[in-house]
Amino acid sequence: MNRSAMTRPDRKTFRPSALFIALTLVIMYIPILLVIIYSFNQSRISSVWSGFTLKWYAELFRDRAMFEALRNSLALAILSSLAAAILGTLGAFGASAAGGKIRSRPLSAGGKIMEYLSILPIMIPEIILGMVFLAFFALLGLPFGLFTLVIAHTAFCIPYPFLLVKARLAGLDKSCAEAARDLGAGEMRAFYDITLPAILPAVVSGMLISFAMSFDDVIISVFVTGIHTNTLPIRIYSQLKTGVSPKTNALCTLLFIATMALALCAAWLARPKGARKTKKAASESPREI
Repeated sequence: MNRSAMTRPDRKTFRPSALFIALTLVIMYIPILLVIIYSFNQSRISSVWSGFTLKWYAELFRDRAMFEALRNSLALAILSSLAAAILGTLGAFGASAAGGKIRSRPLSAGGKIMEYLSILPIMIPEIILGMVFLAFFALLGLPFGLFTLVIAHTAFCIPYPFLLVKARLAGLDKSCAEAARDLGAGEMRAFYDITLPAILPAVVSGMLISFAMSFDDVIISVFVTGIHTNTLPIRIYSQLKTGVSPKTNALCTLLFIATMALALCAAWLARPKGARKTKKAASESPREI
């Protein structure tokens, strides 16, 4: 018998990392679970359980103002994330390229200053950014509303795709684009056929982060929104003075379910094609008797 097999303990070793991860998940998901549970509470007071009901979901679907705020938040997040992804990608490519070729030498002093200025919005407190946007839009005489919200949200969302795309470009194999140019492809053709598919995951990741940051923002939106434009975070924040309605818990539950469904779909689509084909073939093969 092998000596190492004799001395090896049968019980599993204790891992503090597993306990830490489990504790973190519990702390993260218990509040979400409570929101879901109290969305079915008959009482308006969250701390008192008085029975199961679905009336808050029925009232939610009759609340036009809530769905209008949700529609404004979705439109704002989509527009700002798209604009931030385009501007951030162009900025990252411009900061990493010189003469159409990806840099292999360090950035100059001017390039470093521009890079620091590009990521500055994520380091400035949001209340200061909100006041700056308020003064800037008032100076230009722009009417406050969805247009000013899109500009402000795009400005503070640009650093996320910028940093992700720039990091992807730094690890990109430059020989592929150079080989395409040597074979006769122009700069734009080499970018669309070689560089863009390689950096597309970083662009999509930056866009998703920008969407989440824009959809969740309250402080900057309070400064630059108009009286006729209301977003979902602002509406929920305004309810804190009179107490959050259980309809908000119902809406948060539906948004959580939709988010989980999208995450599961994305995880399924991100699987290797070979694994999906193997699973499909295994399910279609006849069972042995």
